[in-house]
Amino acid sequence: MLHKTRGIVFKTTEYGDSSIIVQIFTEKFGLQSYIVNGARKPRAKMSRNMFQPLHLLEMVVYHKGAANVQRLKEVKNSPVLQSIPYDLIKSSLAMFLNEVLYKAVKQQSADEHLFEFTANAIEWLDHQTEGLANFHLFFLVRLTQYLGFYPDRNLAAGFAYFDLKNGVFSNSKPGSILYLSPPHTQNLLALLQSNFENISQLKMGNDERRHLIQKLLDYYTLHIEGFGNVRSHEVLEEVLG
Repeated sequence: MLHKTRGIVFKTTEYGDSSIIVQIFTEKFGLQSYIVNGARKPRAKMSRNMFQPLHLLEMVVYHKGAANVQRLKEVKNSPVLQSIPYDLIKSSLAMFLNEVLYKAVKQQSADEHLFEFTANAIEWLDHQTEGLANFHLFFLVRLTQYLGFYPDRNLAAGFAYFDLKNGVFSNSKPGSILYLSPPHTQNLLALLQSNFENISQLKMGNDERRHLIQKLLDYYTLHIEGFGNVRSHEVLEEVLG
């Protein structure tokens, strides 16, 4: 049966002599794998270039619920990304987001709120011309809202510590080393209170950003089984300085 759905490309793997298998987070079916026959041929109707990481798609797909690999009938990039593929900072941010999403999003069922947030974040990044230094931190914090371990900012005021293991703010230092302390607790709270429009106004030094990104990745590791290590943030830190 044919279905129309939007999609976000997560990963592409070569298959056979000229085909690829693409893992796409779809609006209607969650994370799915699709085989694209002949995508690596010079004049392919659905070429490999259409399936770069985090490219946004409109698709017509054949969907069989029990199948491990689905098939595409039609696909187009929509909207076409204008700057992410060509801008070093934006492409580095996209590479980081893509690695996090690939490790964090596992469900093979619809999650329209998660899809909408992710698609909107990609479009915002593509259109934005300045103030990108805090974008990846804000994205990591907001993504937890859709993954089920969003910190409760209503219980954060005046607290000095954030317990990464239990996901709560506290006035006393947690018993393990898995926590944030000032000024990083306040930076996390500022991110929780922010939106896309004002994240450029948050004042953080590069060392504070590096510390917070590592702690947020620790937070993901604690709350997502099999999340593993994320490597692309090291490249991102070099690019952002």
